Amino acid sequence: MTLTETKKAFAELGKFLKQFSQDISAKNSEVQYNDIFFDDFINLIQLSQSHNRWFTPEQVYFAVQSWAQALTPENLDKWLDNYSINYSEPKTVALVLAGNIPLVGFHDFLSVLVTGHKALVKLSSNDQKLLPFLAKYLITIEPNLKNRIEFIEGKLENFDAVIATGSNNTSRYFEYYFKDKPSIIRKNRNSVAVLTGNETKEELTALGEDIFRYFGLGCRNVSKLFVPQGYDFTAFFEAVFAYGDVIHYEKYANNYDYNKAVYLMSNFKILDNGFLTLKEDAGNSSPISSVFYEYYNSPEELKAKLEAEQDQLQCVVGHLSGSNTVGFGQTQKPQLWDYADNVDTISFLTKI
Repeated sequence: MTLTETKKAFAELGKFLKQFSQDISAKNSEVQYNDIFFDDFINLIQLSQSHNRWFTPEQVYFAVQSWAQALTPENLDKWLDNYSINYSEPKTVALVLAGNIPLVGFHDFLSVLVTGHKALVKLSSNDQKLLPFLAKYLITIEPNLKNRIEFIEGKLENFDAVIATGSNNTSRYFEYYFKDKPSIIRKNRNSVAVLTGNETKEELTALGEDIFRYFGLGCRNVSKLFVPQGYDFTAFFEAVFAYGDVIHYEKYANNYDYNKAVYLMSNFKILDNGFLTLKEDAGNSSPISSVFYEYYNSPEELKAKLEAEQDQLQCVVGHLSGSNTVGFGQTQKPQLWDYADNVDTISFLTKI
């Protein structure tokens, strides 16, 4: 295969995914193999919540549309044109994927294939259906991909490099187990937002998207707010009220009730609007249905703190400059060239 053929297959996948949205899913006559895959994919999306109760149709459709928008010929060219990619020496790259949000490991899967390698994929038990379905579509579009995609349930063996995503605890196991292989080992990261008190209602409402999308389960979800001394949270609570329906999802509501009870029994001072609690805390990793906040004295002091903690942060939301800063409402809309943990996956894969 060539890079051109691989990109074409993924662009066709993007066209297939573009047909599906929460509002309406409609067949495009120009999309290949709809007779085989269209109805089955709708059924899979509807059944996803039975496989993982966090994977509601709304959240899965959002992930699908995000990839539909990313997988265009223009985006694929813009992403890959600056690399020297040689298909002459393919390697087998093991992928140990997370399952916290739908298709969270798709970028690594895509990266391995566009660099000419074979993907040996170990799926998370929390997300075992979506990626194999898309892989099946890709192979139907481009049969030569069949020998470059393998899903495995048992022990990983016979691979040349590895990309593994897990918690801080599992990362220590990964680092030991894969110590003799070229690797990217991803650990826990969190995203934070920096507020000044001058944000518009539209910006604060968009921040709600960064907090509540995927119920806050992703490393790109904002779990911590930095606010100036004396900050009034009234405008924030008014703006995020639009996301109040989240409390109607049973698993989220259970977390909200439990975490609020723990805070109250521990005599922690919290702010609460009926579906989200805010707790003053120096940590970055808040539980589901809660966001931590911390006061800062000066922008300079805060900038130094964020720089010191940059290896723990995935995104920093706000009017800031830096490699991992994003605008309000944009954390769950990364481009192909926005790499997790700021580690250039394509560069790694072209050098193994």
